[in-house]
Amino acid sequence: MQGIVVKQQQSAAGAAGSVPPRRVTLKDVARAAGVSHQTVSRAINDKGEIDPQTRRRVLDAARELRYRPSRFARGLVRPDVITVGLIVQDVVNPFYPELIAGVIEAAGNQGWQVVVGSTQNDRGGELALVRSLGRQVDALIGFLTYSDAELAPYVEGVPLVVMERHQQTSHGAVDVDIETGVRRGIQHLVDRGHRKIGMIDCSADEGRDRRDCFLAAIDEFDLPVDQGWIVGGGESMAGGEAAFAELRAKHPDVSAVFAYNDVVAIGAFRAARRMGLTVPQDCALLGFDGLSIGELLDPPLTTLYIDKRRMGQLAVDQVNGLLNGTTVEPSLVPTELVIRGST
Repeated sequence: MQGIVVKQQQSAAGAAGSVPPRRVTLKDVARAAGVSHQTVSRAINDKGEIDPQTRRRVLDAARELRYRPSRFARGLVRPDVITVGLIVQDVVNPFYPELIAGVIEAAGNQGWQVVVGSTQNDRGGELALVRSLGRQVDALIGFLTYSDAELAPYVEGVPLVVMERHQQTSHGAVDVDIETGVRRGIQHLVDRGHRKIGMIDCSADEGRDRRDCFLAAIDEFDLPVDQGWIVGGGESMAGGEAAFAELRAKHPDVSAVFAYNDVVAIGAFRAARRMGLTVPQDCALLGFDGLSIGELLDPPLTTLYIDKRRMGQLAVDQVNGLLNGTTVEPSLVPTELVIRGST
């Protein structure tokens, strides 16, 4: 499993809280399914020597009883503490540490511990990590790109909260109000007199929501811009640099650029300086995410700020509801336009 492990020890507040319910055992599942505990073990561990209908009956019973396979022998967690798995896409990306801190703080208030794994932006390894981590925890929080149907075989019986996926889901969900934020950002650029606005998009498919919101805002303000004003790039400073250079080569008269996130915007800023352009006089830059490193630029980066710590706290709130068997409604985190010197 790629990633890091963070153990959040039980806090004094958590120790004084409510005692978690008795864990369902393998024998409980066996009794409910009408099979031996050896059969349950084979079904849970996906061993081939079991009738498919029997396996389905066992898994249905396990899911109904909220059975979680024992993971204590791995030495990763304590049997008397709820453990939450958190899957992020890149622990180096400065977006995630604040969110991780929010999850750890909220989990600590419950007396829970947190295990963090990273896909390292490798979608091909995402499902394997979901399955691996899911076998070690009581619930999962994840920045996942796969649909509910694709995830289903990998998260059977595991309460799941999906983060910023912007899809209908049967799981818990925490999303960001991208549409309102992008509209405010583009309106700000229009109010500053910009008509020819380009976008640097993340090259991955999950960036489509920001692209769609950008195009909707462009249409609303009747700007002379279309899909050709959007250039894809890697989700990194180097990606932002390359994409900005490509965008300026295609449209040298672009006067403002909306970047997929602040890291990409900083890359665009570096490219503009290298090309002899002055920000914002020659080209304004607008980021997304509200990273503190954007304040270190000269001029500082205008951005659409997301409360990332709050996202983590909301995700833990949803996990709490799922573990208690209650219906949870999706949480929507607003964005705030923070105007600085780059526009």
